[in-house]
Amino acid sequence: MTRVFVFTNHKGGVAKSTSATNIVIGLVGMLRRAGAANPRVLLIDTDSQAHASLVTTGRKDYGAEDSLYTVLAADRQDAPQTLLDCIVRSNWDKDLHVLPASPMLEGAERELMAVAGAPYRLSDPLKAVAPHYAAVVIDTRPSFSLLTEMSLLAATDAIVPIEPRYLETVGLTSVIEKINAVREGWRHPDLRISGILVTKMDGRVRGHQHLLSELKSHTLLGRLLLGVIPRNEAVSYAHQAHQSLFAYSPRASASRAYAQVVTSLVRYLKTKEKA
Repeated sequence: MTRVFVFTNHKGGVAKSTSATNIVIGLVGMLRRAGAANPRVLLIDTDSQAHASLVTTGRKDYGAEDSLYTVLAADRQDAPQTLLDCIVRSNWDKDLHVLPASPMLEGAERELMAVAGAPYRLSDPLKAVAPHYAAVVIDTRPSFSLLTEMSLLAATDAIVPIEPRYLETVGLTSVIEKINAVREGWRHPDLRISGILVTKMDGRVRGHQHLLSELKSHTLLGRLLLGVIPRNEAVSYAHQAHQSLFAYSPRASASRAYAQVVTSLVRYLKTKEKA
């Protein structure tokens, strides 16, 4: 079964899209270097702001005919083919494919709210398409909306990016509870919380060090720590250039940290292949 990673947190500004986009291109590169028969990875952007779509494809003007909105609005029997038709190749790499977001997703939630089976409008067509890929990564909006619920129901693995701030760390348990509520309430046992990703870490800030130490020592949360991404100005410069961190500044501290996360995820994918 193809693993589907969803990056989610109800807080904004936690580098969720930055993490999703850099990890997804990292997966493509590492799978290719490992000699994988299929190094293709699919990125699905479910945020109406379309940041992930913009940086990976150079566009954010997708609409009713060529975006995730098109898939959600399609007749259910046509949705798998519609999803395939809406996928575009990223400017970053031919093996990175993108299902782009659209500002129309804002209205899609209202349109689908009363539609029977609406939460499965992403997971159902994705089941038919996911086997074409080594992995799928879903970027979500900073809220637990219908689109985020759809993303969780389509996923096998949830990754939660957080900043090393007090409220973020305290709210982490709440995020985990919401993910577990989707798994239990919608009877989706394949969904698991696979990692906590600490972003924008500044080792010079005593509070950051203290909170990271607390997280590592926590009985449950410490085991979920997937990686620590340092605060790095190369991130914003790469965004402005519409490049991945690996392309813009491969030796930057954030690039090296994301590479370690990618290595862990590739090992995880190989483990699941053998299981």
